[in-house]
Amino acid sequence: MIKNYLKIAWRNLTKNSLFSAVNMIGLSIGMATAILIGLWLWDELSFNKYHRHYDRIARVMQHQTANGETFTGTATPLPMRDALASEFGNEFSHIALSSWTEDRILAYGGNQFTKKGNCVEADFPAMMSVKMLRGTAKNLDDPTSVLLSESVAKALFGNSEPIDKVIKIDNKHLFKVTGVYEDFPYNTEFCDVSYLLPWKFFRENTPWVQRSETNWGNNSFQLFAAITPGNSFEKISAKIEGTKARHAKEEARFNPRMFLNPMSRWHLYSEWKNGIPVRGRIQFVWLFGMIGAFVLLLACINFMNLSTARSEGRAREVGIRKAVGSGRGQLVSQFLLESVLMAIAAFLSALIIASLLLPVFNAVADKQIVFPWNSTLGWAVALAFTLLTGVFAGSYPALFLSRFNPVKVLKGAVQSGKAAVLPRQVLVVVQFTISITFIIGTLVVLRQIQYAKDRPTGFERSGLVSIPLNTQELRGHYEVVRHDLLQTGAVARVSETSSPVDDVWSSDASFSWPGKDPDQVGDFGTVGITHDYGATVGWKFAQGRDFSRSFATDSLGIVLNESAVRFMGIAKPVGMSIQWNGLQYTVIGVIRDVITGSPFTPVLPTIYMLKPEWADIIYVKLNREKNVKQALSAIEPIFKKHNPGSPFEYKFADDEYDRKFRAEERIGQLASIFTTLAISISCLGLFGLVSFLAEQRRKEIGIRKVLGASIASVWGLLTRDFIVLVAIASVFAVQLSYYALSGWLENYAYRMELSWWIFAMGIVGALLITLLTVGFQAIRVALINPVKSLRGE
Repeated sequence: MIKNYLKIAWRNLTKNSLFSAVNMIGLSIGMATAILIGLWLWDELSFNKYHRHYDRIARVMQHQTANGETFTGTATPLPMRDALASEFGNEFSHIALSSWTEDRILAYGGNQFTKKGNCVEADFPAMMSVKMLRGTAKNLDDPTSVLLSESVAKALFGNSEPIDKVIKIDNKHLFKVTGVYEDFPYNTEFCDVSYLLPWKFFRENTPWVQRSETNWGNNSFQLFAAITPGNSFEKISAKIEGTKARHAKEEARFNPRMFLNPMSRWHLYSEWKNGIPVRGRIQFVWLFGMIGAFVLLLACINFMNLSTARSEGRAREVGIRKAVGSGRGQLVSQFLLESVLMAIAAFLSALIIASLLLPVFNAVADKQIVFPWNSTLGWAVALAFTLLTGVFAGSYPALFLSRFNPVKVLKGAVQSGKAAVLPRQVLVVVQFTISITFIIGTLVVLRQIQYAKDRPTGFERSGLVSIPLNTQELRGHYEVVRHDLLQTGAVARVSETSSPVDDVWSSDASFSWPGKDPDQVGDFGTVGITHDYGATVGWKFAQGRDFSRSFATDSLGIVLNESAVRFMGIAKPVGMSIQWNGLQYTVIGVIRDVITGSPFTPVLPTIYMLKPEWADIIYVKLNREKNVKQALSAIEPIFKKHNPGSPFEYKFADDEYDRKFRAEERIGQLASIFTTLAISISCLGLFGLVSFLAEQRRKEIGIRKVLGASIASVWGLLTRDFIVLVAIASVFAVQLSYYALSGWLENYAYRMELSWWIFAMGIVGALLITLLTVGFQAIRVALINPVKSLRGE
């Protein structure tokens, strides 16, 4: 019997090649989309699972209240490490401090490049289950040892043995390679970490770290811990919550509350608001999961619509089979088998499509996903996915076709009218409700990104170049370097700063000013700069002036941004004194807010001071009259001269600013792709339905044309019902998208307003697509010679 079912299924597929092709293409596109999204979801949900102790590792974090808000930070004070070890040591199997991931210059022989890495305590490799390929990780107690990733070791030493070789870091420090570890996968927190240096080296060569060992107010360090088996993060968090406030009474005004943030939540729940995790990449997991399900649903709806539309062609087959004794269960099984066979064929096509598109998908999504060809679990999931798709897509057609009354069918009385057409119309409405919602959603995402991009930045990005101060040769010779750069004629301005122009790397809450409320706690971003910084980056002044070499008193001058002025509640800030670290500083100017951090959030109140000793970056404003390539060629020898043995590395400020939008832009690009696929699937369904209806009404159309009907009237006959269905779908889509997008925009403090024209564009776009899809086929049918249509009559 199975063999017979297969024969019948094959004959039906080949006999109705157009509908079979439409179904196959639609299902293939839907399943390929679901496969790609499924791989993306698996990559996201398995983030950091590379680490063996994934379920026991946590980052020590803290909630603090300042500026009227509770902030949640990943940075902790250095004494917290010893406090955890001495007071709660039995709760942890590992505790390890780490610096932030930073660039350093690595050199061996003629090979030299900049790579990212961390300085860590000796417990770090064991806690993170670093997989050693050569040597050992046990020597990180030695401040002159280094662990290298496999790729960096290969780049430095080629095929020669790296163990015990000595490399130079930052053109100054010599380290012996004591181990080589497997590169961290791309879907881990530490994917950028190419080397591990000893914490002892970091401490011994960084004076401010030594000064921080008893300073509970300096939140500048990463602290990781692995809890003992059987313990819980919630129980230990409750124990350590008051540790900082207990040890540092002066920090109590910030109400610091320490807690453990499990590794399982680092990636998906990374954003906090008033001490509560509110969003993160988990929102994209839900979003893309729903998109994948909806796109596959559209393909299944196509299958249902076309299968039930062809019911008349299979009605007599059903009638005869029932007349000779077939039960309804046998018929349902046959039709489900046909749909499952179609799903299997579509899945094989989808695999080819998905594998071809995966490199492009990886590039857009910023992933390094590979197909799990050797995964037994992967193939089991694929099989279940295919069978479920086939059964779901074929369930309604199977039940619909198998219920025909054999007596009526064999007399030619096939079900028609509203009872047969209404379910198909409902499915078309569902299809286009989803498609129009996708269109509107994509428009809003792209518009929100552009809205934030058009926000005034407060500085001039064009021609602004940053170079890291990565060695003492640069840090200690700023004036000489500045002089030589200006002499090239390729540079208009030069200045140094402690933070990038579009970010703030440090903050301080110990500022006080006249009229300050004693209960007011203000955490201000602090940026140390040199003269000419404002002119270099293009500050816009609202009040006062910039720092000037003509005023010696400017060494105790400060410049505020507008957010700082608003927070302080000062009407006339210029000339006012502000106390900090026992010194009186005078406000000399107020600048328009410069966007630092996320462009979708409010600007941090920030204070700028003349502090050349803080500098980490040198900014160069290129001469507008010079070609950029020529200008860079002119300044490169200056840095080679003053920083020999180091690569000349630079970043354009406009590139760095654009990088802030990368996550949202990826979402916009992916949403655009999925919307296009959803519309394509819907259009395929419309094309198939119109083709079927045109064939079904071929004689009617021929008679109408003989009686004088115009092409336009025939076109209207075939398109009118579909336009009405799309209009109905538009009503549902507008309500659904407005509700969903209003909630999504609430996540952004700086956001656009939902305007009527966005919804109108989505509806008009769907109507145009419908007219093109349906209209093309309708005109083709309307142009057929009626003689051909009526030849058999």
